[in-house]
Amino acid sequence: MNFIRPASVLLLSASLLASCASKKEIKKDKVLDAMRKTNQYFMDKWPDTGKPIFTNIERPSNIWTRGVYYEGLMALYTVDKNPNYYNYAVDWGRSHNWGLRGGIKTRNADNQDCGQTYLDLYEIDPQPERKKDIKASIDLMKASGKVDDWTWIDAIQMAMPVFAKLGVMEKDTSYFEYMYKMYHHSKFVEGGGLYNKVDGLWWRDKDFVPPYKEPNGEDCYWSRGNGWVVAALVRVMDLIPTNEPHYAEYLQDYKEMMTALVPLQRPDGFWNVSLHDPNHYGGKETTGTALFVYGMAWGVNKGILDAATYKPVIAKAWNAMQKDAVHPNGFLGYVQGTGKEPKDGQPVSYTSMPDFEDYGLGCFLLAGTEVYKMK
Repeated sequence: MNFIRPASVLLLSASLLASCASKKEIKKDKVLDAMRKTNQYFMDKWPDTGKPIFTNIERPSNIWTRGVYYEGLMALYTVDKNPNYYNYAVDWGRSHNWGLRGGIKTRNADNQDCGQTYLDLYEIDPQPERKKDIKASIDLMKASGKVDDWTWIDAIQMAMPVFAKLGVMEKDTSYFEYMYKMYHHSKFVEGGGLYNKVDGLWWRDKDFVPPYKEPNGEDCYWSRGNGWVVAALVRVMDLIPTNEPHYAEYLQDYKEMMTALVPLQRPDGFWNVSLHDPNHYGGKETTGTALFVYGMAWGVNKGILDAATYKPVIAKAWNAMQKDAVHPNGFLGYVQGTGKEPKDGQPVSYTSMPDFEDYGLGCFLLAGTEVYKMK
């Protein structure tokens, strides 16, 4: 199957808009209802924020999957000032003594993701312990001079916004410069470069750089992996000044990805787990879809993306998730379990329970918050 390259997207504008025009407008009250319902389901299921997570092994609850959930919760808190949300997040940080899995010497971005919420909470109430360990961990990274740790694109989302937030909080541009060096390595060096500018999408890691191909002969672009990059770019650009030396590159990468994603949307509003092979475990998938909605809605809200082009795409996707993925009790369906490619975390269905259900909700809350902000 030959996929349309970004340069040809404008040729599809009329048909895309016509296709989307039949979709209902987004109802803001329904957006908030969906976020509250899905979040309450999770909080009720996990009343003990420090309880370890057990799948095949036991893991502490400050791992990346839970960190992404709290990113979403903190986003929800910006539009719905329910003190229970804030207290739930504080209790989580406190239950782990505001620490990181692996301690401050960890270089694993997955272990540093919790720092995004720790720093959000520090900004609300600057208790020193909330910032101490995550800052120490990032400072050790900077002091090492080593920039090749982000060997998989998920890592860009897990850690890059932490560097950005510390740079702003500490008024220290060295954090900006160091995170760019790490981003540059992932983009241009790792595996020969994980970003394919021609397609405007990222290979998940060096294992998927050509000659690796999907069953249909196309490159493998994993939906959620590309969603992580979208989220990272959004969260970083939302923090750093627009005159920061590398902001323009982040913005260009973001725009190229947004352009590439539009023609890949499924007729039902979702995106497939394999962006260029809709028949390789094809079907509705919530996490990638939510992260793309998050990125697009943020761009519209900032005036970066053309509202007339992207609002119909956003509405089609959000309404599909709200209608097809949200259960009456708040459980979120069509969430692909953990992994790194289309075949992992299967099956993906309305009723399938992923190995971790926290990060899917985090993605959904990030998307919903930006959709709720749209005029």
